[in-house]
Amino acid sequence: MTRKFFGTDGIRGRANAWPITPDLAMKVGMAAGLVFTRGQHRHRVVIGKDTRLSGYMIETALVAGFTSVGVDVAQLGPVPTPAVAMLTRSLRADIGVMISASHNPFHDNGIKIFGPDGFKLSDEVEAEIEALLGEDLSRRLASPAKLGRAKRIDGAHDRYVEFAKRTLPRVLNLEGMRVVVDCGNGAAYKVAPEALWELGAEVVSLGVQPDGFNINKDCGSTAPEALCNKVREVRADIGIALDGDADRVIIVDEKGAVVDGDQLMAVVAESWQKENRLAVPGIVATVMSNLGLERYLAGIGLTLERTKVGDRYVVEHMRAHGYNVGGEQSGHIILSDFSTTGDGLVSALQVLSVVKTLDQPVSQVCSRFEPVPQILRNVRYRDGDPLARDVVVKAIDAGRDKLGRAGRLVIRPSGTEPLIRVMGEADDAQLLNTVIDDIVDALDRSAAA
Repeated sequence: MTRKFFGTDGIRGRANAWPITPDLAMKVGMAAGLVFTRGQHRHRVVIGKDTRLSGYMIETALVAGFTSVGVDVAQLGPVPTPAVAMLTRSLRADIGVMISASHNPFHDNGIKIFGPDGFKLSDEVEAEIEALLGEDLSRRLASPAKLGRAKRIDGAHDRYVEFAKRTLPRVLNLEGMRVVVDCGNGAAYKVAPEALWELGAEVVSLGVQPDGFNINKDCGSTAPEALCNKVREVRADIGIALDGDADRVIIVDEKGAVVDGDQLMAVVAESWQKENRLAVPGIVATVMSNLGLERYLAGIGLTLERTKVGDRYVVEHMRAHGYNVGGEQSGHIILSDFSTTGDGLVSALQVLSVVKTLDQPVSQVCSRFEPVPQILRNVRYRDGDPLARDVVVKAIDAGRDKLGRAGRLVIRPSGTEPLIRVMGEADDAQLLNTVIDDIVDALDRSAAA
């Protein structure tokens, strides 16, 4: 079945334009409620959101959809995505929903759905929901006596803060550390500074004044410049940047340099290896993670398993093969001992734990390997499948031959836009530039033909 609504991370698009409209959101609530109605008990969904203005509209529509098919709704308000996943399990809900477009600008929004186990839905379950979206569901509405109830849940923030704090050893605290945290004017604007302060850190907060429009705007994990400057200004020990729904994190060291997800995975993996906490001797990442990470892990006796892009695919591979550490270069870090999805705050706390234990500066702790030169280019196309065209196929094959074992290429269509993403990495930066230029040129010529 062709996926019409669901992408790599739920349903996402421009708010109040197809498919992120109130009528579709209501029907998503109806369809998801019907798919997860299993048994005779009162069914429940927990709904969280980030700080976008459109969140009110989508939340109200979802509530109408779920209650119309007899599902009770617990509204959490603005909370991180991992909090929704955790509370879905903690509150014994049948479904969890996060209203967010993650790192996108305020004018976008999305709907992420979790099953009762707190994991994102499989392709098969998403297909079930999509099939219902194309049907007339009026005959499957609940009777007046069986309509769902909706109420706001108090204390959701406190429960998540306590959960995050408990991921650290009881004897470890952050006293003596000055931490700058940039919440991106997003979902973690209350919980992240609070958790860090309660753990003993001196906290300087950025991006904690959301107004519905400023989420991810010149702040957060996709725009860490302000955080870098603030870390240097206040002479902080570390900077932590979260994205709009706080499921990803970027670290800034005490010198104001950015540390990406690949380095963070290396830090956690090596620390957990020494503590015998790795369930499997290796980690899971996507095809976009740097070759330098793979080589570094091999040097300490660990493997790197790669999946296609999307943290859900990382999680699926982790679950299937028993890994408990995985993630993406972008800062989605999944630590399945604690969470079922990426958790920016918990990942940052694990890094802080290593920093405190080793009593070394972040710049030293988080510089585990020298990244291999990497280039990422996006090429827009109009229609068809550019990757199937002969001129493009020949350019890609020629590029792989030139790089040989000293590099690699990942060429894939975007899951959300009409773009071909061309990524390459190699020890020889000049050769890599030539190879990428040749492939991009072939794609451009193909698009113009």
